[in-house]
Amino acid sequence: MSVELVPNAWLVYCRAGFETDAAEELSHRAKSIGIKGNCVTGAGWARLELPAGEAVNDLHHHVPFASLVFARQSLVALPPLALSREDRLSSIIEQVRASGWSFETVWHETPDTNEGNALSRLGKSLDRPLTTALKKKGALRRKAGGRRLHLLWCAGDQVQIAMSFPGNRSELPGGIRRLRFPSRAPSRSTLKLEEAWHEFVPREEWDVRLAEHMQAADLGAAPGGWTWQLVQRGMYVYAIDNGPMEKSLMQSGQVDHLREDGFTWEPPQRLDWLVCDIVDKPARVLAMVERWLVRKWCHEAVFNLKLPMKQRWQEVSKRLAQLEEALEDAGVKGQVRCRHLYHDREEVTVHVRLRG
Repeated sequence: MSVELVPNAWLVYCRAGFETDAAEELSHRAKSIGIKGNCVTGAGWARLELPAGEAVNDLHHHVPFASLVFARQSLVALPPLALSREDRLSSIIEQVRASGWSFETVWHETPDTNEGNALSRLGKSLDRPLTTALKKKGALRRKAGGRRLHLLWCAGDQVQIAMSFPGNRSELPGGIRRLRFPSRAPSRSTLKLEEAWHEFVPREEWDVRLAEHMQAADLGAAPGGWTWQLVQRGMYVYAIDNGPMEKSLMQSGQVDHLREDGFTWEPPQRLDWLVCDIVDKPARVLAMVERWLVRKWCHEAVFNLKLPMKQRWQEVSKRLAQLEEALEDAGVKGQVRCRHLYHDREEVTVHVRLRG
């Protein structure tokens, strides 16, 4: 390749089945800053392509990874590369050299699908000879600004080569945070709240923002998957649900189980945390959470919004805009973030931290 390649695509990973939602989000974010592109999707990924020769770097820089909902990873990508099964390395090395990229590490990744998982051995087998060759070419080196080369293997003869930048990417392989289910927890839903804390609360702030003796409310608590996480952090919990709670939680002395309606219950004083995983229409859940936040009944909140079968990005963006507008109209300052977490299914997790 004699002509230098320009990365003209914004590539994101996502949960299989949500590729259209991720693509719609990319298009929306691009249009919001006056950029139009063509979206292409595949199993577990979506990419927004600009015309050939038009670099995507500015677009990628202007849309922080932390602001994306359906993306697990955010990358600047080169055109998809078809490979010869007899010699995969030569084409990869040639494309990397043509890009002029330099980087400190190389990650081989696959889509989060059964077919993708079956390709993981291929990346491992090619890793050593590829890194050796890239070092010799001067592309892989020690000091390259923390940049990372990603190879997304979509098939044995097809790879997408991309770059990530520190501060604007996930630091997890595939953008997936895999957590071990604690055997003493009442339900697997406990992992949703644990992952949310990892996602939205910096680990170095846990001892301050998730501290012992804090007070929290868990709306729709039964059987206690989210309450269990709060209790493990040493918090006192108002568990609001007409259903039964796990007996071991009640024996902790840290839980006050109130058989009341989570949509109408009001706390006796301002709490540190509100958490909620009620299965109901997003509009109804959001109206309830808005009331809590506008009245400043909590300092921070984590709650899930169940998604419709279709137009999921439109529903999410509409509800987030509604929440931010409600806070602004009430003169309440707060940071709103939303993510389709690995342990989420047909829902997204929203975090709000009030200021002052």
